[in-house]
Amino acid sequence: MSAPHTIEVPAALAASYARGFGEPGTAWLATLPTLAADFLDRWDLTLDGPSRCGEASLVLPVTRGDGVRAALRLQMPREETTAALIGLRTWDGDGIVRLLDHDPESSTMLLERLDGARSLTSLEDDDAAMGVIAGLLARLVTVPAPDGLRRLADVAGAMVEQVPRAVTALPDPAHRRRLRSWASAVAELLDDTGDRMLHWDLHFGNVLAADREPWLAIDPEPLAGDPGFDLWPALNSRWDDVVAKGDARRTVRRRFDLLTETLDLDRARATVWTLARLLQNALWDIEDGYPTLTPSALTIADSLQNR
Repeated sequence: MSAPHTIEVPAALAASYARGFGEPGTAWLATLPTLAADFLDRWDLTLDGPSRCGEASLVLPVTRGDGVRAALRLQMPREETTAALIGLRTWDGDGIVRLLDHDPESSTMLLERLDGARSLTSLEDDDAAMGVIAGLLARLVTVPAPDGLRRLADVAGAMVEQVPRAVTALPDPAHRRRLRSWASAVAELLDDTGDRMLHWDLHFGNVLAADREPWLAIDPEPLAGDPGFDLWPALNSRWDDVVAKGDARRTVRRRFDLLTETLDLDRARATVWTLARLLQNALWDIEDGYPTLTPSALTIADSLQNR
């Protein structure tokens, strides 16, 4: 019989779950140590390093019984975790971390081990980093979306419908006009929202160094839609550094041009789908009680619309 496993819930993860999921999240976290121990035994895994956590998951570095180094990822079952499993199975390691095993009922995943201490943010050359992320995106979005994923048509349609009520929460008339104009542009594309499998959150922090390839994507939130909807996280990456270096608009345009060229996208359509991401973020902020458009959103919109 294997030795008992002692798994502690990080304070940061507990705070994130209490803030984001309330009582259901707190209740699920109470089961996490037992759940982790069960899967360590079920999949013949040995802990071999300190754990780390994100906003919604606990990741334990492990070694399988056959000596393969892996990562055990545990998270509360939700629509997003089901989508991640669908995406990882479908991509099968092509440009993204490989799924080695999984339990659909609990959303537990056994993943290929990457270098959690070295993300794409470690590359100081912005063009080099953007080239890496563009190359990964170009591979990921070539895959047709399988059944079972949310569709951009539904997501974007719901966003457009929310705008008339949401703008009433914005005190700045200029911001209200912006939100309406973004929604109007998105509405014109609702009849053609695409069918590719999108990552939805591929920023510099979600690309890690690996052994199998120099860099691989992690943490997808797959969605079926137009690849132009996948550009904003990269455009917004390392934003504080972009602003500190000055001429943020030039950086945004250079990033956008590199991304659209590598992915072979129509720039006008990609601009509108990027505005859709800005619209989505604004609606989330308004819902959370922050009735304003962020400086980064305004800069990105101006960079792409006024050139």
